[in-house]
Amino acid sequence: MAPRLQLEKAAWRWTETVPPEAVTQEHIEAAYRVGLEPCQRGTCRRNCRGNPNCLVGIGEHVWLGEIDENSFHNIDDPNCERRKKNAFVGLTNLGATCYVNTFLQMWFLNLELRQALYLCSSNEHAAGESIPKDKDYEPQTICEHLQYLFALLQNSKRRYIDPSGFVKALGLDTGQQQDAQEFSKLFMSLLEDTLSKQKNPDVRNIVQKQFCGEYAYVTVCNQCGRESKLVSKFYELELNIQGHKQLTDCITEFLKEEKLEGDNRYFCETCQSKQNATRKIRLLSLPCTLNLQLMRFVFDRQTGHKKKLNTYIGFSELLDMEPFMEQKNGVYVYELSAVLIHRGVSAYSGHYIAHVKDPQTGEWYKFNDEDIEKMEGKKLQLGIEEDLAEPSKSQTRKPKCGKGTHCSRNAYMLVYRLQTREKSLTVEVPAFLQELVERDNCKFEEWCNEMAEMRKQSVARGKIKHEEVKELYQRLPAEAGSPYDFISLEWLQKWLDESTPPKPIDNTACLCSHGKLHPDKICIMKRISEYVADFFYRRYGGGPRLNVKALCKDCVVERCRILRLKNQLNEDYKTVTNLLKITVKGSEGFWVGKASLRSWRQLALEQLNEQDEDAEHSNGKLNGNAPNKDEVNEEKREEEEELNFNEDIVCPHGDLCISENERRVVSKEAWKKLKQYFPKAPEFPSNKECCSQCKILEREGEENEALHKMMASEQKTSLQNLFHDKCRPCLGSWPQETDELYIVSQFFVEEWRKFVRRPTRCSPVSSLGNSALLCPHGGLMFTYASMTKEDSKLIALIWPSEWERIQKLFVVDHVIKITRTRAAGEPESALYSSEPQLCPECRGGLLCQQQRDLREYTQATIYIHKVVDNKKVMKDAAPELNVSSSEAEEEREENKPEGEQDPDFNQSNGGAKRQKLSHQSYISYQKQGIRRSTRHRKVRGEKALLVSANQTLKELKIQIMHAFSVAPFDQNLLIDGKILSDDTATLGSLGIIPESVILLKADEPIADYAAMDDVMQVCMPEEGFKGTGLLGH
Repeated sequence: MAPRLQLEKAAWRWTETVPPEAVTQEHIEAAYRVGLEPCQRGTCRRNCRGNPNCLVGIGEHVWLGEIDENSFHNIDDPNCERRKKNAFVGLTNLGATCYVNTFLQMWFLNLELRQALYLCSSNEHAAGESIPKDKDYEPQTICEHLQYLFALLQNSKRRYIDPSGFVKALGLDTGQQQDAQEFSKLFMSLLEDTLSKQKNPDVRNIVQKQFCGEYAYVTVCNQCGRESKLVSKFYELELNIQGHKQLTDCITEFLKEEKLEGDNRYFCETCQSKQNATRKIRLLSLPCTLNLQLMRFVFDRQTGHKKKLNTYIGFSELLDMEPFMEQKNGVYVYELSAVLIHRGVSAYSGHYIAHVKDPQTGEWYKFNDEDIEKMEGKKLQLGIEEDLAEPSKSQTRKPKCGKGTHCSRNAYMLVYRLQTREKSLTVEVPAFLQELVERDNCKFEEWCNEMAEMRKQSVARGKIKHEEVKELYQRLPAEAGSPYDFISLEWLQKWLDESTPPKPIDNTACLCSHGKLHPDKICIMKRISEYVADFFYRRYGGGPRLNVKALCKDCVVERCRILRLKNQLNEDYKTVTNLLKITVKGSEGFWVGKASLRSWRQLALEQLNEQDEDAEHSNGKLNGNAPNKDEVNEEKREEEEELNFNEDIVCPHGDLCISENERRVVSKEAWKKLKQYFPKAPEFPSNKECCSQCKILEREGEENEALHKMMASEQKTSLQNLFHDKCRPCLGSWPQETDELYIVSQFFVEEWRKFVRRPTRCSPVSSLGNSALLCPHGGLMFTYASMTKEDSKLIALIWPSEWERIQKLFVVDHVIKITRTRAAGEPESALYSSEPQLCPECRGGLLCQQQRDLREYTQATIYIHKVVDNKKVMKDAAPELNVSSSEAEEEREENKPEGEQDPDFNQSNGGAKRQKLSHQSYISYQKQGIRRSTRHRKVRGEKALLVSANQTLKELKIQIMHAFSVAPFDQNLLIDGKILSDDTATLGSLGIIPESVILLKADEPIADYAAMDDVMQVCMPEEGFKGTGLLGH
């Protein structure tokens, strides 16, 4: 089938020869493409949007032919959730609890520990009581949680179980990954403390028997040879891996002799003085299960956070500990039983996995939360897992390993079991726990049956729908000459999509303004047989139905008229161009705007296109999708701004404009052609007189300009020093020749200067507007001290002689005066008073508002100045930039409201007094009217940062770290001599305001910026297991 644009042209080609008044039903059906040939399956690759008879590629391929039953539903096979034969049960990851899951699986496969936990008695089940069947089992203690979890891991029929009860009992945050090594230590301590209350010694001492060994710190005096020994228990050996490649090297370093010399000498009780000595660790006894912690997560002093050491460490499956023991006469050969792994390059992210050996079969398994995989053949590479999000360039090459040895860069704990020839234990689940497991298995079976039944019902419904769709699709095309309906392509696709049940048919979006099918919407409609349409409306409802009566003749006729005008436009453009070359004699022509003549063809084309768009807009309103009032008003404003043809010579009074440079006379023939395209264009014969009102206004305008020039000249002469800003009084050094000074708004002075400079462009200033300097109560808003400093840029001081002239030239709404009173006998001391007096209440409110504004900023600029070599930085190291008078003037003009919009400067009524501004109006006036320059000159060693008042000091330190490569822990920040130390405080509460300069003193600058990557992983200080049940004992 031809492309959509070609089909569009072909559907309307008849308009070239048929005028609008001659349109027939045949032409209407051609416009709606009723007679197009339908596409055949196999020949059409995708659905033809321009052909309403193309019913290929709308989703029917899913239903034609044989269909797999699984496509009738989106329900997974419940048997996928069933535990496989001779397989272990997984544990659900609750968010970031993979570190818990790895330890649980490792402890579960410690048969001695599992058996002891099963023997652990509780108050509820001491007498063999059973749990009521109508009540869910809720373990009360950690031991009961662990018992139930182990029983499910042993005999559950589920592929994986949910450990949320156990995690919740410990109070762990499921969304925060914790230190796995710390979790292991704390939980073993908690378990030992809990089991210590048991009467059975095999249960009470299981943690010590399995995991507890002894070593001694031995110190030998070099002077007298006295040996002191401090015996201590251990549950794991913490081995440093930095600088080592083999596990045995790590153990050797752990037991290495240390010299105590110099300041670190040892106080010998025999010698009764400090002596040089040696100290080392001696292993006295080892447990059945030996936990070796590889210290991969170490504290980085530069960043103040942990980092991970991704170095390879080699280890063997058999470990002989006899060379490391003090007593050599025991059996100390251990077999590797588990490898705990952390995937990821950072200490604060990644994933935990366990490789654990089944003690009964000797086979290795990979425990990865819900997924458990047997490791054999090439997969049996202990401690090897792919890293997460690590660039391939940074990976070091894995060393070669011999038979029985392995090496890993991710293993953080190695677990060895004492080698023994005894058969492994057979652990049976106690009866009361087995009953609980059976209950859970029954619930699982019920769930499986429910899912299977739902799948079965879905398949049955799908088969019925399959046969229905196959039958209806065969009868879907409308045959030539048979009744038909148009229906939405989108609805048809949803009907063929089983995942989205079809809603009632809604054709309202395809209607024209006459309530019929819009010709432009035919590309999203399909023509179907009346038989299938009847079935759809009976089954799904909706409407309105769009049959042969819904073809809109009015829309087709209008489109025919528009298309014919478009085709005729180019010929008429040439004709009009030639007619414009003819000189018009006498008064037979018409006035036309030159701008309209230059763009009339474009205007005509746009007008023809807009008629189609108007039809679509009216369609939207008819269907309840009308735009809101704001959108309508916005469209109206835009239309008003765009002038229509010949409106460029219409004056504001609706008559012919007075400027002859903007218009010309055209002949009657040319005007007739133009009127075909612009029938509503304003018509002005060449003998038409210009607008009389505009002529009067033009004369008045010329007179006003002359008046304004004269007024500006007079005011400039009268107030010459004020205009040039010369010989101005200053409150800081009061002039001796007068005891009175008057005050006006600086805003008034600037507006007045603008008028004097450009009297023909700017409006004259009629009123002082001094009420802007007063509060609502009529009191002054400034103190004498503030007017000499920060508020001096808001006011202008006036000499008494100038004030007399100002009263004659302008309307004075309020008189503001400062008076100096000299004390008798003390000519040097003076008192200053204002009239009106200061309003303390409003002044205080203004100051509070200013402070609040300073502390509620967003995206403001502050400056960080780095202090080098402890040099003292003076307060004026970063002075304010004193802009020139021209720059200051531009700055004020850009930020001031326009004079004609401000109530202080009413130009229509020269003598009318303005109303008082409210306190809030004054504040906005102060912000907008006259802006104080706050630009800051950056100095060397200083950088600008964008900050907000509500961000914390710690977040600012992170920004400083990026800018200066100084770690947060090495930053000393000061502002106005005050040290900033509270990392949790906000910048607003610390008094940091826009344009502040903060001094940075770095203790130890870090050259290697990459070493600080882990700092960004933690935005808050580490909480660890604070607040959890692991610390409750």
